[in-house]
Amino acid sequence: MGTELLAPLDLAFWHLESDAHPMHLGALAVFSPAPGPAHGAGADGVLELLGARAAAIPRLRMRVRDVLLPVGGAAWFVDKDFDVRRHVEQVRLTGADSEDEGGGFMAAATRLAGELMERPLERGLPPWQMYVIGGSGDGPFAVLVKLHHALADGMRAVAIGAGIFDEIASATGRPHGGASVRRARAVPPRSWMPGPRQVAGLALGRIEDLGRAFGVGASMVRASRLDPRGAPALTASSSGTRRLATADLDLDAVRRVRRVAGGTTNDVLLAVVAGALRRWMHERGEPLPEEDPRALVPVSRRRPGQAAATGNRLSGYLLELPLRESDPWRRLHGVRAAMDRNKAAGPLKGAGAVAVLADQLPLLAHRFGAPLAGNAARMLFDVLVTSVPLPRSELSLGGCPLRAVYPMAPLARGQSLAVALSTYGGRVRVGLVADGKALPDLERLAHCADDEVAELLALLPRE
Repeated sequence: MGTELLAPLDLAFWHLESDAHPMHLGALAVFSPAPGPAHGAGADGVLELLGARAAAIPRLRMRVRDVLLPVGGAAWFVDKDFDVRRHVEQVRLTGADSEDEGGGFMAAATRLAGELMERPLERGLPPWQMYVIGGSGDGPFAVLVKLHHALADGMRAVAIGAGIFDEIASATGRPHGGASVRRARAVPPRSWMPGPRQVAGLALGRIEDLGRAFGVGASMVRASRLDPRGAPALTASSSGTRRLATADLDLDAVRRVRRVAGGTTNDVLLAVVAGALRRWMHERGEPLPEEDPRALVPVSRRRPGQAAATGNRLSGYLLELPLRESDPWRRLHGVRAAMDRNKAAGPLKGAGAVAVLADQLPLLAHRFGAPLAGNAARMLFDVLVTSVPLPRSELSLGGCPLRAVYPMAPLARGQSLAVALSTYGGRVRVGLVADGKALPDLERLAHCADDEVAELLALLPRE
C-alpha cells in the first residue's frame, strides 16, 4: 500500500481535532473466558494475538503527513518505523470487579474506558489504539478500540476492526485488497499532463461541483439556527473529560414494536432515544427545552460492494427529537413521519449535507476553516445519534466468545452527549459518550432507554 491523499472529508476530520475534542471513534468489545480447561485464555492470553492481527491489517500501518501539493493537503504514508507495541496495550483492573462476570466488571471496565477515550491519538503515528482491559486471572475482559475518524467512518471501522476476530482472520487467505492492486497494475501508465478534452471535461465537472456545493450550502444555511434553544443538558463548554455508559435493549421487543408501528427498526430506536432523554430530564428535575432538540443521524453513502473503499462516505439527516410529546406512541409516529420526509428529500439537505459540502471545498479551506466549522455544530444539531452495523455471526478472539460490542462516537464542540447503537447477539447495544463534568449521571440515562422500550412494549395490543 503506497501513498494516498486524504479525501476532503477525512482531512476535515483531521483538522477538526483538538486536545479537548479528540476525533476518534471507539468500540468497547466485551469477551467471556474461553470455554474448557484447555482454553483458559483471558486478557493475558490475547494481548500478543491482538497485536499480531492488528499489525497484519495494512490500513493500520499508515500514518498522516502533510504534502506540498496539492496545497493544504495531506496523505497516508506507510510508517516505516511501525511498531505495533506502541498501539496495543494492556490495562489491568484491580479488586473483585476484575473477576466478576456480572455488573461489577462492566462498571469498572466502562469507567476505565471513559478515561482512555479522553486521550487524543498521537498524530505522528498511525492514528489508532487498542487496549486490553482485564484482571490478572481468567475472568472476563474487554478490548477498547480507538480509530481516528480520518481513518474510517462507522462502516469502514467495522471492516477494519473485524480483522482481529478469529473467524475473519482465519478466512483471510491473502492481504486485503490484493485483487484490486493487481487490476491497478494492469492499467497502462498515462501522462500526468491532461489533453484538451480532459481539460474541458475537468472544467465542466468543476462547474457542476460548484453548483452542487452552492445548493448543498444553501440547504445547510436554511437548516441553521441562529438562536438555538435546545436542551441545556445537551450543550456544554467542553471540560476535555469523557464518561461512558452502556445499555442493552431487547432486540425482539424492539422488533415487536416495529411490526405494529411500521417503519424501520432505526425509527423505533430513535424514538427510544427521545423518550429516554425525556425521562432522564424529568428525573433530574430539569424543565423540558423550549424547542425539541435536534439529532444528527449519519447516513452512509457507501453502495453495496463499496464497504472496503477507503475514506469517509457520509451524509446525514436532521431529526427533531419529540421530547415535548408526552405519549410514547405519538413520539414514535412523529419520528417515523419525520424520517420518512428526510428519506424522500434525500441526504443532501440540512446539517448532514456538511459532509457532502466538505468534498467540494478546496483542501486549504479545511486546514484554516476547521475551527470555525467545529464551533458551528451547535447551530446545526444538539446530539449525534448513529447506528453502526455489525456482523450477524458469532465472533471470538483467541477462542474467547464476544459477549457484546458497544460503539462510541466522538463529541462535537459545544455538545455533551453522543449516542451510538449496534445490534449483536439478539440485543441492541447502546454506547453513550458524554462530557464527564457536564453529565455525571450518564448511567441513569442508560437505564431510561430500557424503561422506554418496556413502556412501548406494554402499550402494544395484546396478541
